[in-house]
Amino acid sequence: MKATNTSNDSLPSFQRVLVVGNGGRENSLAWALSKCEGICEVFVAPGNGGTEDHHRCHCLSIDTSNVEALISFCQSREIQLVVIGPEAPLASGLADKLRKAGLLVFGPGADGAQIEASKDWAKKLMIEAGIPTALYWSANSKEQAIGLLKNFEQSLVIKADGLASGKGVTVCKSKEEALNAINNIFEGKFGTAGETVLLEECLEGPEVSVFALCDGEELLVLPTAQDHKRLLDKDQGPNTGGMGSYAPANILSKQQLEEVQEKILDPTLKALKSNNIDYRGVIYVGLMITTQGPKVIEFNCRFGDPECQALMPLMGPEFAHILQACAMGCLRKAPKLTVNDLCSVCIVASSAGYPEAPKKGDIINIEVISNPLFQIFQAGTKKIESGELLTSGGRVLSVVAQGNNFDEAFNLAYKELSKIKFKGMHYRNDIGHQIRKSSFLPENSL
Repeated sequence: MKATNTSNDSLPSFQRVLVVGNGGRENSLAWALSKCEGICEVFVAPGNGGTEDHHRCHCLSIDTSNVEALISFCQSREIQLVVIGPEAPLASGLADKLRKAGLLVFGPGADGAQIEASKDWAKKLMIEAGIPTALYWSANSKEQAIGLLKNFEQSLVIKADGLASGKGVTVCKSKEEALNAINNIFEGKFGTAGETVLLEECLEGPEVSVFALCDGEELLVLPTAQDHKRLLDKDQGPNTGGMGSYAPANILSKQQLEEVQEKILDPTLKALKSNNIDYRGVIYVGLMITTQGPKVIEFNCRFGDPECQALMPLMGPEFAHILQACAMGCLRKAPKLTVNDLCSVCIVASSAGYPEAPKKGDIINIEVISNPLFQIFQAGTKKIESGELLTSGGRVLSVVAQGNNFDEAFNLAYKELSKIKFKGMHYRNDIGHQIRKSSFLPENSL
């Protein structure tokens, strides 16, 4: 752990936090916040079957769309910080409504959430700010998109403009694949998210995720991470919400990361401010490291999932106060964040049929042994009255482990993952192949 001054005298003390969301990201956020200095209770709305496995964490049976109930609970229980996890409630203006009720919120308003909720809007912002990104063309109808497609011979990336749970992007190697992707989007595969389609230049190079905590005026850049979007080993199969991750991803040197802040993050914040957007939350930048340098693939208005699960075990006990300071608009008053110098890895176990038609209702058996360097962050799970844990979504859970090096961390993660079983369970065996020196294939690998 890097030594630092952890005094937070300039910030009000607080004890109770509400995390909004029910995925693995929110499960890991709640776990990390519960370990922070001064935090006594973390409520998660609506949470999942694993929420209460973590000390000081409590499930709250309120849906993310039930704004009145969320406000009423926060006021009655004197919740001193609300952390909104998923993109959909952010895009729908949940942070705005909670702030209007006098609550302190970490998460951008609907205006800032456009950075993810509309890829077309985000592209225009990048062009306005001179941020390096792939060339693109947008279309509001199938006929217009097909007309644009006729002009291209090279590979393209076809994207639904709006929120599609990480599944609205298709990397197309041929015109036929691009045409199929366009047809699928305009035929309603992603609902209203597909009313506009982007045809984007296909960039080449390794990808890396960069996260910056923002108070509206300043940024704090966290360790980088790398996600694995494809369903199958060797980066094959359809895109998913993410099948695994690791952090830190040393694809960028310290100097390159400083350049990313100078040429991408700072101009992004400046552009948001020029649009009168007071952005208090996470700015997630998905980068492709091309031969011309880093270029933005996408922005997100929240922590990545599953990158968040790998990052949270690296956060020091000041993490809650950093989020508090961002929500208050005074990051300068926050204690310096300490970051664990271990390697952290995450492997996602999904249900049969994911991502198109995930199967639900199967019993989950977990027989792992408690280990301070190993965590289970549940997502698509629920507990029934009998106490049994059942699958209830596509990405069921994440296994996360730390080690002095990535081989050590991945070996521990895969070893413990082999002790978790449910019907149709699927996971990739090659998460972190970019940085692993050895492979560990459990007996039940698929």
